[in-house]
Amino acid sequence: MKNIFCRGILCLVIVVYGYTSAQNKPLKKGNTVPESFYTKRFEAVNTPQNSISFSKDRNKLILIDFWATWCSSCLANFPKMEALQQQFADRISIVAVTDQNRPVLEKFFSSANGKRYAKMPSVTGDQFLHQLFPHKGVPYIAWIKDGKVINTTDAEQVTETTISEILGNQQSSLQTVVQIDKTRPLMLSESYDAEKNTELSAYSFFSKGRIRSLDYGTWFHRDKGKTYGRQFTNLSLMEIYSALGDELFELRGEHFSAKRIINRIRKPEDIDFKTTVPGAETDSKLYSIDFIVPKTQADSLYGRMLSFINDNTAYSASLERRMTKCLVLKRISDTDKMGSKGGVFRDNFFGQPSELSNAPLEYLISALNANSDLTSLPVIDETSYKGKVDLRFSKINDFPGFQKELAGYGLALEESERSLLMLIIRDKQP
Repeated sequence: MKNIFCRGILCLVIVVYGYTSAQNKPLKKGNTVPESFYTKRFEAVNTPQNSISFSKDRNKLILIDFWATWCSSCLANFPKMEALQQQFADRISIVAVTDQNRPVLEKFFSSANGKRYAKMPSVTGDQFLHQLFPHKGVPYIAWIKDGKVINTTDAEQVTETTISEILGNQQSSLQTVVQIDKTRPLMLSESYDAEKNTELSAYSFFSKGRIRSLDYGTWFHRDKGKTYGRQFTNLSLMEIYSALGDELFELRGEHFSAKRIINRIRKPEDIDFKTTVPGAETDSKLYSIDFIVPKTQADSLYGRMLSFINDNTAYSASLERRMTKCLVLKRISDTDKMGSKGGVFRDNFFGQPSELSNAPLEYLISALNANSDLTSLPVIDETSYKGKVDLRFSKINDFPGFQKELAGYGLALEESERSLLMLIIRDKQP
């Protein structure tokens, strides 16, 4: 079974393998690799022999680069790996490894995108190395030297500096990454799972600063369709606030968007920035949270989680109603000019041309609130229209042009003020 989640510089993949022999037990930092690591031939693509082995690499630094064709972060990493291989020549051996089979790889490397990476040799259909180095996300790197595992890391740490440190027998700056199982409460000792006379009823974890052994994203703790816990890892605080806002607005029967956020903190860039650009400054501002409530109190999860964040940061976020300038969608004709003629549902508002077919009118509202290209103001619906609509626009980034096309459907956006539910974020008072 395989589940995939991509974000930033790591793609999460949960894979379950059967172990074929005791010799292939998982290895940790400091362990000696089995002799079969060097003697086994591995099926490979993009190589003249269609197979490779590590038999001639015993005296080299070997880097196993686990990857997959669906992992954009892995592909973006390939040029760097090729450059490092050329720079250090016969002192290192960098080998890409995937569990995907040969037909999948051959199809990929013959595609328009794959041709850019077709010079990269890769082990294919692997289970052996995946058993030695089990992992939950890719890219994932195993470092091997003098027959021993000297580290396991993320791909970001593979640099000229770190390779030179290892080759020069210097103090290594590498940070070991042993990927954490996100299906469990974060950092809870695995020995707890062996306890038979207790049941975890509530749990909270909060940290600031990137945790390399976790991917970027979110996870739900659920039982019988009921969410009683939520986990966020390596995200900005604004991303977390937005996710909670979406849930809390829905509980109140409201639609949330970024336009419903008022960020009043003195340094907004401390909580709102691009997390897809790695760096020491960005890493220091990432948060990881795991929050679990008793299953009987699942309905209180998100409100309590917001309070938990308020208690443990320098900020305070709350939901408040405020008189807010907005755009109100209204009908300007008694004749129904937008009713759907039926057919296939289509939501392509941001396409060329922009189109909604056999779709609820709320899709238009959601699209207008999704970004600020047309307007920075929140958009609300006061048409009371319940049917499905067929809408087509050519000028969704030009407000006067869009208004003109709306009028053709008997609709108009009027600027006004309404009492709107808003998520307001403030600095705490010293």
